[in-house]
Amino acid sequence: MSSFQGWIDLPPELLTRVADGLDDLRFYTSVRGTCTAWRRALAPPTPSLLVLHRDGATRRRPAAIVSLPAHRSFGLKAIPSGSSCLGCGGGWLAFSVCLYDGQSLLTLFHPVAAAEILLPPLIYDTRLLSKIVFVPDPTRDDFTAATICDIDRLAYVTAGARRWAILDRVRLATGDQLIDVIYHQNGQNGMVYCLTRFGNVYVLHLPERRRREPVIIEDQTLAEDLVTRNRRIIQMHNAGSDLNAPASMQPLLLSSASSFTPLYIAVSDLTSAKNLVFCNGNLYQIWRNATCTVTLHLVGGSHRRIEEDEIFVLKYNPRRRPCWDAVADLGGYSVFVGRSNAVSMHAEGVPGLKGNCVYWIGGRGRDQGMVFDMGTGKSTPCLPSTAGVVPGPLQCTFCWYFPREVVNNCNTNELGVYGTGARVRAQRSQDMSQ
Repeated sequence: MSSFQGWIDLPPELLTRVADGLDDLRFYTSVRGTCTAWRRALAPPTPSLLVLHRDGATRRRPAAIVSLPAHRSFGLKAIPSGSSCLGCGGGWLAFSVCLYDGQSLLTLFHPVAAAEILLPPLIYDTRLLSKIVFVPDPTRDDFTAATICDIDRLAYVTAGARRWAILDRVRLATGDQLIDVIYHQNGQNGMVYCLTRFGNVYVLHLPERRRREPVIIEDQTLAEDLVTRNRRIIQMHNAGSDLNAPASMQPLLLSSASSFTPLYIAVSDLTSAKNLVFCNGNLYQIWRNATCTVTLHLVGGSHRRIEEDEIFVLKYNPRRRPCWDAVADLGGYSVFVGRSNAVSMHAEGVPGLKGNCVYWIGGRGRDQGMVFDMGTGKSTPCLPSTAGVVPGPLQCTFCWYFPREVVNNCNTNELGVYGTGARVRAQRSQDMSQ
């Protein structure tokens, strides 16, 4: 006991030097969670940016996260080269992997635990999928996912179904289209909120989650090629007889006539990048001018200049009209939007994080981590550069990464690993965003 007390009393500077050598996210999180003193001395690993190395000659693509609070990188498990990443949530990534005859395999992959969950086939051109969202704690026998198909369709799948359910086309105004989705847990049931280019919101009420008998794939032979094995996996999924339970889709508002003031109706036409996010129990729309600086000519002869990458934050209040109104702050919170399921967190006490800010990915480099300060009205890079922070060749920044669990030496929870013919023991730790 006295020996352990001596370790706890290590000077923070020395502990930081030791932790600098821990490149594995699991080990760093375990050390940081040892005691209160160590937790205070070491910066939290999240919020972070997921960085993928450019494709090389290998079949696996190295990945890493860049921590904003720690201003350093942590290595992740390699990601299959050639796969297209369509979403991120709770530490999992959603991939579309091209197979044969134009078919694609949809999977959820955890780059910390190296676990993979095969999703049932989607009978739709997966090249038209723009974003996949899912329950943040999926397992091979308990998951729910939804995606945008083309410009006006949604599809969803639950554990126990043999394929995705594709909903009827959403009746949108001419020129409108679905551009963002978020998954929101409401008690035992989940809901998917969908945003259109014109700022209209639709809600998909998903069926209650149910567990299924897992599909476990073991290696048949080392000589079996990837295409043959993936074909066999799809055939096993198709052998099931259960379909998805019904889901209902409805607009958030019965009429959009009183959604926005005339000013923001005009602003909506110029802000092509739009996202939804829940923050402190409230629903917000995040609008960004993704083109160039423009000047709006308003009724009455007034003008409104909109800067490049200027962001507008609109809060939903169903008790007022118009029900979407711009706000000047987020009550000390910051939000993270993009290809991942949107995340909000209170900035107080988190090193390197500013409150009342919108963190997004884009900028002049198209894949740079950016932060918009609602106080100054300006967007700037949230990290000066990843050079020197992430080792290796050129990288591309993909999304914001908030892993909920990592592999350590705590409570175990077995996860099925599809695509490797193996099983791993994935073990939970404390929420790393705390």
